[in-house]
Amino acid sequence: MENEDVKKALTTKSKRARIEQRGRLISFICIALIVFVVGAIFYFVASKGLSTFFVDKINVFDFLFGTVWNPSATGPDGKPLVGALPMILGSFMVTFLSAIVATPFAIGAAVFMTEISPTKGQKFLQPVIELLVGIPSVVYGFIGLSVIVPFIRSIFGGTGFGILSGTFVLFVMILPTVTTMTVDTLKSVPRHYREASLALGGTRWQTIYKVVLRAAVPGILTAVVFGMARAFGEALAIQMVIGNAALIPTGLTTPASTLTSILTMGIGNTIMGTVENNVLWSLALILLFMSLVFNILIRYIGKKGDITNG
Repeated sequence: MENEDVKKALTTKSKRARIEQRGRLISFICIALIVFVVGAIFYFVASKGLSTFFVDKINVFDFLFGTVWNPSATGPDGKPLVGALPMILGSFMVTFLSAIVATPFAIGAAVFMTEISPTKGQKFLQPVIELLVGIPSVVYGFIGLSVIVPFIRSIFGGTGFGILSGTFVLFVMILPTVTTMTVDTLKSVPRHYREASLALGGTRWQTIYKVVLRAAVPGILTAVVFGMARAFGEALAIQMVIGNAALIPTGLTTPASTLTSILTMGIGNTIMGTVENNVLWSLALILLFMSLVFNILIRYIGKKGDITNG
């Protein structure tokens, strides 16, 4: 009898074990639900976006490299005019230009907040960065429409709408993201790196430039890519200042368009299942693909950074 009681006590799960098992089950269900939702989104966008090529029989190269966007009209070959190259170029141009402009400002602010004046820098700049993060996109777009577009018009002429206006708006929008991640990266650089540089006779600026920033390069690149992903997917603010002309950009001050601006303008004015609607889903599929590319790039940079630090 005593042996049976001992065996039962040893084989029966304790209360803590049951709670742990229940917690694992709940965690697994939550993770499975997230994976299911992400998979459903991918399937829905891909099924709609690929209909352009498998149902409407539009050539992939004509879609990606065509320069005329007018889905409701047909060309000499009887196919709809669905050249997406103007929007693709517009998206990449505003994304790269805004990242190029934002990166020096972000690095400068991060260096000031972490290396030059950590106390006052955090006290004054951190609230400003948090405020910029909390401003809605429509407010950025309205400020760009009211301030930046007239400024560009008065300096360069033309309408003021275009890649340059979109670049300035996106520059302000991605600046907090790049700055915050750069600050975290600089803070993660080991303190003994700085001490060793100073002990060898390096000045503070030499230490910052040749030691701290170089050690933080993978993290800074990750921050820039995150900012580019944010800029590439921005819709409302860029739609208000870029001009929304589905034309190949001939300059920084001529009206252009992006994938997101054409999507937001046209998706509510089309009927589900038509060519006009399917090609918009194809633009959404390109955006989804680019988000995957940015995520893969971020993971690659992170792994290179781990190898370097190791």
